Amino acid sequence: MTDEIRRTLEQVRSGELDVAEALVRLRPAADLGFAKVDVHRESRCGFPEVVFCSGKTPEQARAISLEILTRSDRVLLTRAERTHAEALVEAIPGAEYHPEARCIVVDPDPLPRQGLVAVVAAGTADLPVAEEAAITARTLGAEVATCWDVGVAGLHRLIDEVESLRAARVLVAVAGMEGALASVVGGLVDRPVIAVPTSVGYGMNLSGLAPMLAMLNSCAAGVGVVNVDNGFGAGYLAALINRIPDQQTAPPRS
Repeated sequence: MTDEIRRTLEQVRSGELDVAEALVRLRPAADLGFAKVDVHRESRCGFPEVVFCSGKTPEQARAISLEILTRSDRVLLTRAERTHAEALVEAIPGAEYHPEARCIVVDPDPLPRQGLVAVVAAGTADLPVAEEAAITARTLGAEVATCWDVGVAGLHRLIDEVESLRAARVLVAVAGMEGALASVVGGLVDRPVIAVPTSVGYGMNLSGLAPMLAMLNSCAAGVGVVNVDNGFGAGYLAALINRIPDQQTAPPRS
């Protein structure tokens, strides 16, 4: 943020930017009437404000995205329907819609991929949430590996993937039903596991409350839990953890 302020002030001093423009640029939010867009989010947090499309019209999502793109070259939209995608693709060249993840990504110059985030899904019905996590982590610069349909009802399917999962810096485990996958994954790896309960399940699944409570009560250490169906939150957190450089091995004590 300090660098951006300094750059703006230098441009004013050189005459490249007038005072009125500088004031607009330094204002932390752009007021569109129906939304106040946090245009300084990337300077503070490393990534622009993410647009949650549910409840927004395609025109609103497009206007917010275009405002973000006045300060950044990338934007991520989540829970986007095809109508949102059509509005964005028409207005923004290079906007890419991922229908299963319900995400739209504008990222003409992708960040260099680093580390590894593994996203593990229990069943095919969990894929929309798992794909949302994977797209989010990848857009934030993580190398992402995916492992689908490895729920604990057929434990051999997960065991076959253990060695590749252990290569990840952080894992995201997505499961509905009884939510046991996160505990099993947590017991097999020495890395943090972010558990995502989904609203997939029969009867008293309670729209994802059953797997969420199971994950919160996990007996495996190193498992944290996000809210029901929150693939975006899990992917974002995983990408942040993935950025932490490997700790140097401490020298042996003499």
